[in-house]
Amino acid sequence: MTMQGKAIAVRHERIDEAAAGQRIDNWLMRIAKGVPKSHVYRILRGGEVRVNGRRVRQTYRLQEGDEVRIPPIRIAEREVDTPAPAGKPLPVAWEDDALVVIDKPAGKAVHGGSGVSHGVIEQLRSQRPQARMLELAHRLDRETSGLLIVAKKRSALTALHDMLRAGSMEKRYLALVPGRWSNPLQHIKAPLFKYLTADGERRVRVSAEGKPAHSVVRLVRRWKRFSLVEVELKTGRTHQIRVHLAHLGFALAGDDKYGDFALNKALEGEGLKRMFLHAASLRFRHPLTGEELALQSPLPEDLQRFIDHLDAEDEPEHG
Repeated sequence: MTMQGKAIAVRHERIDEAAAGQRIDNWLMRIAKGVPKSHVYRILRGGEVRVNGRRVRQTYRLQEGDEVRIPPIRIAEREVDTPAPAGKPLPVAWEDDALVVIDKPAGKAVHGGSGVSHGVIEQLRSQRPQARMLELAHRLDRETSGLLIVAKKRSALTALHDMLRAGSMEKRYLALVPGRWSNPLQHIKAPLFKYLTADGERRVRVSAEGKPAHSVVRLVRRWKRFSLVEVELKTGRTHQIRVHLAHLGFALAGDDKYGDFALNKALEGEGLKRMFLHAASLRFRHPLTGEELALQSPLPEDLQRFIDHLDAEDEPEHG
């Protein structure tokens, strides 16, 4: 999708619910694509931008109904020449007027970028053109399937982000690891550090320089060759489950970044053609009503088929 600047005269914008809650400097930089930040701050400091007829600081948070005066600057206009393909409707696990929880298929990025032209959020917006706002509350790796929250109101998004920061949202994943996981319950507390490889790829490692990260691992089932574990995230660091488990010598089956590449190749022949990680459950209070939501996503067909394959070759032990 291309962006094309267009010079305009003074214009007035009324703030709707989707934009409410944003800082005015961030809002201006988003609608004025290509305009240098220094210019945005200059027009704010100079009082050329007015909200309801008054000067405001760059930290002012917009409110629904505010009228913003924007001086003549180049405002980005969208040319809808490459819309996101609507495709098959994304599976919905739960929805109301504040949020929608998608049961994300594996292999689908949550957003465009990094060689992916369109992701879940672009597809959702394409399928729901009437929606005033659709924003990701959190993320899942491309190969991870399962529950993904999308906010439909700014107030819901802000509350969801607060919950995630406070650790008050319970997120549990199912993961398959090679070997015999022994502890019924294990806490992993190891700081995680993000870095780039020589090829510019994002990676994460356990390092004292990193940010605190806490995972709780529970044994679900065990076979001679593999163990199925449930991982509860107490923090939400990039690649947290993958790196924490690999750090203990239990890299995820099928993980192409931190896993055993020879094993992964062999597993393809047995029917496991992707990383075995599934966002299986969410428990949190509704960001606006306070109602407790407990959502579940069953294992997708490809992962369940591999579990059935393990059951057929070996009697499982339950954790």
